[in-house]
Amino acid sequence: MFWQLVLLAYLTGSLSFAILLSRLAGAPDPRAGGSGNPGATNMLRLAGKGLAISTLIGDLLKGYLPVLLAAMLGLTIEQQAWVGLAAVLGHLYPLYFRFRGGKGVATTAGTLLGLHPPTAALALIIWLVVFKVKRTSSLAALAALPLCLPLLAWQQPEALLPMTLLAALIVWRHRSNLRDLSVGKERHF
Repeated sequence: MFWQLVLLAYLTGSLSFAILLSRLAGAPDPRAGGSGNPGATNMLRLAGKGLAISTLIGDLLKGYLPVLLAAMLGLTIEQQAWVGLAAVLGHLYPLYFRFRGGKGVATTAGTLLGLHPPTAALALIIWLVVFKVKRTSSLAALAALPLCLPLLAWQQPEALLPMTLLAALIVWRHRSNLRDLSVGKERHF
Protein backbone atom coordinates (compact mmCIF):
# COMPACT_ATOMS: atom_id res chain seq x y z
CA MET A 1 0.00 0.00 0.00
CA PHE A 2 2.88 2.39 0.78
CA TRP A 3 4.42 2.22 -2.69
CA GLN A 4 1.04 2.62 -4.37
CA LEU A 5 0.50 5.81 -2.33
CA VAL A 6 3.97 7.09 -3.24
CA LEU A 7 3.16 6.56 -6.93
CA LEU A 8 -0.29 8.13 -6.56
CA ALA A 9 1.23 11.13 -4.76
CA TYR A 10 3.81 11.60 -7.53
CA LEU A 11 1.15 11.39 -10.26
CA THR A 12 -1.13 13.78 -8.35
CA GLY A 13 1.79 16.13 -7.78
CA SER A 14 2.47 16.07 -11.51
CA LEU A 15 -0.80 17.91 -12.16
CA SER A 16 0.25 21.51 -12.76
CA PHE A 17 -2.60 23.75 -11.73
CA ALA A 18 -0.83 26.81 -13.12
CA ILE A 19 -0.63 25.29 -16.59
CA LEU A 20 -4.09 23.72 -16.54
CA LEU A 21 -5.81 26.83 -15.21
CA SER A 22 -3.99 29.12 -17.64
CA ARG A 23 -5.14 26.90 -20.52
CA LEU A 24 -8.73 26.87 -19.27
CA ALA A 25 -8.76 30.65 -18.80
CA GLY A 26 -6.92 31.45 -22.02
CA ALA A 27 -4.11 33.05 -20.02
CA PRO A 28 -0.45 32.87 -21.03
CA ASP A 29 1.46 29.67 -20.29
CA PRO A 30 3.33 30.46 -17.06
CA ARG A 31 6.39 28.60 -18.36
CA ALA A 32 6.65 31.05 -21.26
CA GLY A 33 6.26 34.35 -19.40
CA GLY A 34 7.23 36.17 -16.24
CA SER A 35 9.69 34.06 -14.27
CA GLY A 36 8.90 30.97 -16.36
CA ASN A 37 7.82 29.16 -13.21
CA PRO A 38 4.43 27.36 -13.18
CA GLY A 39 3.44 28.45 -9.70
CA ALA A 40 1.14 30.84 -7.88
CA THR A 41 3.54 33.79 -7.78
CA ASN A 42 4.08 33.77 -11.53
CA MET A 43 0.35 33.25 -12.10
CA LEU A 44 -0.22 36.43 -10.10
CA ARG A 45 2.13 38.29 -12.43
CA LEU A 46 0.67 36.83 -15.62
CA ALA A 47 -2.98 36.09 -14.99
CA GLY A 48 -4.14 37.96 -11.91
CA LYS A 49 -5.19 37.27 -8.36
CA GLY A 50 -8.02 34.82 -9.06
CA LEU A 51 -5.94 32.33 -11.02
CA ALA A 52 -3.03 32.79 -8.62
CA ILE A 53 -5.20 31.90 -5.62
CA SER A 54 -6.69 28.93 -7.48
CA THR A 55 -3.19 27.73 -8.36
CA LEU A 56 -2.06 28.15 -4.76
CA ILE A 57 -5.01 26.14 -3.42
CA GLY A 58 -4.55 23.39 -6.01
CA ASP A 59 -0.82 23.13 -5.31
CA LEU A 60 -1.41 23.06 -1.53
CA LEU A 61 -3.94 20.27 -1.90
CA LYS A 62 -1.49 18.21 -4.01
CA GLY A 63 0.75 17.99 -0.96
CA TYR A 64 -1.93 17.86 1.71
CA LEU A 65 -4.36 15.23 0.37
CA PRO A 66 -1.86 12.39 -0.25
CA VAL A 67 -0.40 12.87 3.25
CA LEU A 68 -3.90 12.95 4.73
CA LEU A 69 -4.81 9.76 2.86
CA ALA A 70 -1.62 8.08 4.09
CA ALA A 71 -2.49 9.06 7.67
CA MET A 72 -6.06 7.81 7.29
CA LEU A 73 -4.73 4.47 6.04
CA GLY A 74 -2.54 4.16 9.14
CA LEU A 75 0.87 4.71 7.57
CA THR A 76 3.65 5.84 9.90
CA ILE A 77 4.79 9.47 10.05
CA GLU A 78 7.93 8.50 8.13
CA GLN A 79 5.84 6.89 5.40
CA GLN A 80 3.56 9.93 5.31
CA ALA A 81 6.63 12.14 4.89
CA TRP A 82 7.85 10.03 1.96
CA VAL A 83 4.39 10.27 0.39
CA GLY A 84 4.53 14.06 0.78
CA LEU A 85 8.00 14.15 -0.76
CA ALA A 86 6.68 12.15 -3.73
CA ALA A 87 3.91 14.74 -4.24
CA VAL A 88 6.47 17.55 -4.22
CA LEU A 89 8.70 15.63 -6.64
CA GLY A 90 5.69 15.37 -8.94
CA HIS A 91 5.28 19.14 -8.77
CA LEU A 92 8.99 19.76 -9.40
CA TYR A 93 9.33 17.18 -12.17
CA PRO A 94 5.81 16.56 -13.54
CA LEU A 95 5.35 13.50 -15.71
CA TYR A 96 2.59 15.21 -17.71
CA PHE A 97 4.55 18.35 -18.58
CA ARG A 98 7.94 17.04 -19.73
CA PHE A 99 9.34 17.15 -16.19
CA ARG A 100 9.31 20.96 -16.24
CA GLY A 101 7.61 22.00 -13.02
CA GLY A 102 7.53 24.64 -10.35
CA LYS A 103 9.58 25.27 -7.26
CA GLY A 104 7.43 23.27 -4.87
CA VAL A 105 6.68 25.87 -2.21
CA ALA A 106 2.89 25.50 -2.02
CA THR A 107 2.99 21.71 -2.42
CA THR A 108 5.59 21.52 0.35
CA ALA A 109 3.38 23.74 2.52
CA GLY A 110 0.49 21.34 1.91
CA THR A 111 2.71 18.42 2.89
CA LEU A 112 3.70 20.25 6.08
CA LEU A 113 0.06 20.97 6.83
CA GLY A 114 -0.75 17.27 6.53
CA LEU A 115 2.22 16.13 8.61
CA HIS A 116 2.22 18.70 11.41
CA PRO A 117 -0.15 21.72 11.29
CA PRO A 118 1.77 23.74 13.95
CA THR A 119 4.92 23.57 11.81
CA ALA A 120 2.92 24.62 8.76
CA ALA A 121 1.53 27.58 10.74
CA LEU A 122 5.05 28.59 11.77
CA ALA A 123 6.22 28.38 8.16
CA LEU A 124 3.31 30.61 7.10
CA ILE A 125 4.12 33.17 9.79
CA ILE A 126 7.79 33.25 8.78
CA TRP A 127 6.82 33.56 5.11
CA LEU A 128 4.42 36.44 5.84
CA VAL A 129 6.92 38.35 8.01
CA VAL A 130 9.78 38.02 5.52
CA PHE A 131 7.51 38.89 2.61
CA LYS A 132 6.12 41.94 4.41
CA VAL A 133 9.63 43.21 5.14
CA LYS A 134 11.39 42.30 1.86
CA ARG A 135 8.48 42.00 -0.63
CA THR A 136 10.18 38.99 -2.25
CA SER A 137 8.30 35.70 -2.47
CA SER A 138 11.37 33.53 -3.11
CA LEU A 139 13.24 34.96 -0.12
CA ALA A 140 10.19 34.38 2.07
CA ALA A 141 9.98 30.76 0.88
CA LEU A 142 13.70 30.21 1.43
CA ALA A 143 13.41 31.62 4.94
CA ALA A 144 10.33 29.61 5.88
CA LEU A 145 10.55 26.14 4.40
CA PRO A 146 14.19 25.08 4.80
CA LEU A 147 13.96 26.28 8.41
CA CYS A 148 10.64 24.63 9.24
CA LEU A 149 11.21 21.29 7.52
CA PRO A 150 14.07 20.33 9.87
CA LEU A 151 11.99 21.67 12.77
CA LEU A 152 9.28 19.20 11.80
CA ALA A 153 11.90 16.45 11.81
CA TRP A 154 12.89 17.53 15.32
CA GLN A 155 9.24 17.21 16.39
CA GLN A 156 8.91 13.90 14.53
CA PRO A 157 12.43 12.41 14.20
CA GLU A 158 11.33 9.55 11.98
CA ALA A 159 10.62 12.14 9.25
CA LEU A 160 14.21 13.47 9.31
CA LEU A 161 15.48 11.95 6.06
CA PRO A 162 12.53 12.79 3.78
CA MET A 163 12.19 16.29 5.25
CA THR A 164 15.92 16.98 4.91
CA LEU A 165 15.74 15.90 1.27
CA LEU A 166 12.69 18.10 0.80
CA ALA A 167 14.47 21.13 2.30
CA ALA A 168 17.46 20.52 0.01
CA LEU A 169 15.17 20.26 -3.02
CA ILE A 170 13.50 23.57 -2.18
CA VAL A 171 16.87 25.31 -1.93
CA TRP A 172 18.06 23.60 -5.14
CA ARG A 173 14.98 24.70 -7.09
CA HIS A 174 15.52 28.27 -5.87
CA ARG A 175 19.19 28.41 -6.93
CA SER A 176 18.49 30.99 -9.67
CA ASN A 177 16.61 33.09 -7.10
CA LEU A 178 19.57 32.83 -4.75
CA ARG A 179 21.88 34.11 -7.53
CA ASP A 180 19.48 36.99 -8.26
CA LEU A 181 19.18 37.81 -4.55
CA SER A 182 22.95 37.90 -4.17
CA VAL A 183 23.27 40.56 -6.91
CA GLY A 184 20.10 42.48 -6.03
CA LYS A 185 18.13 41.48 -9.13
CA GLU A 186 15.35 39.40 -7.58
CA ARG A 187 11.80 40.52 -8.39
CA HIS A 188 9.83 42.38 -5.71
CA PHE A 189 6.12 42.99 -5.29
